[in-house]
Amino acid sequence: MIGGRVFDTSALEHFATGRSIYARALVWAAVEQGDVLVVPTTALTAAWANIAPEAYPVLEVLLGLPNTVLEVLDRSTAHQVGALLATASRPAEVVAGHVVWCGRQRGWPILTAAPGPLRQLDPQVEIEELP
Repeated sequence: MIGGRVFDTSALEHFATGRSIYARALVWAAVEQGDVLVVPTTALTAAWANIAPEAYPVLEVLLGLPNTVLEVLDRSTAHQVGALLATASRPAEVVAGHVVWCGRQRGWPILTAAPGPLRQLDPQVEIEELP
């Protein structure tokens, strides 16, 4: 069975900037094991906005890996993510909704350094918190 992880914005930032050795080690282990790395495009957009230009090439490496899959927020997905956000007891961001939706769809853990907004949307979603 194929396994994998979903990256949120903070995980992408940690990988790109080297803030987390764990994030980088996880990526290379996933390459060796053939695990899939899911990158929601909304999280990717936020990560591009938050990292310094010096980190862009590192993020490009992740995006170029054969086991990296971009999850696009298309018309159908936007509807489903919007429905998920509508169930939130407090306002939630589209990025968090998209990331949680991806985790739910695949049944894979979400790699994050900021689990709060994700757990707010779905306390049952599997989280792998960056140290």
